[in-house]
Amino acid sequence: MMKDPELQELASGFREALRQSVYLVRRLDAEGELSAAQLSTLKMLLGDGQRVGEIARNLGVRVPSATEQIIKLERAGLARRESDPADSRAVRVVLTPEGRTAVDSANQRRNQVMAGLLGTLTDQDRTALAAALPVIGKIINAAQN
Repeated sequence: MMKDPELQELASGFREALRQSVYLVRRLDAEGELSAAQLSTLKMLLGDGQRVGEIARNLGVRVPSATEQIIKLERAGLARRESDPADSRAVRVVLTPEGRTAVDSANQRRNQVMAGLLGTLTDQDRTALAAALPVIGKIINAAQN
């Protein structure tokens, strides 16, 4: 088992890598029509949508700020609010078909750019990255629970 200073150093390095990765992801589709925040919000709506409070928590903002983002997406025809089938007092924000198309298009553009970057790595580096993805997934799941 790692000693506490080693664990702290690993935590610091991992957090810095995550911070830099956020910047990288934002630059992947700089020419896209949607801001990084808008695309992030739309991706949260995949599946059954989300309540506004959940969206705010995921974005790390207060509910009024998330609501502003949702209003912009509604005006653009990319999202809509509807009653939550699990709780008639609540509202869920869901993707419209146009919103789904926008997410798919942005994902395709971003994946092409990222594939180009990954193509510059050695086979060994790509294998190491692929092996790390499940571990990163565990960390994300632990943080969400």
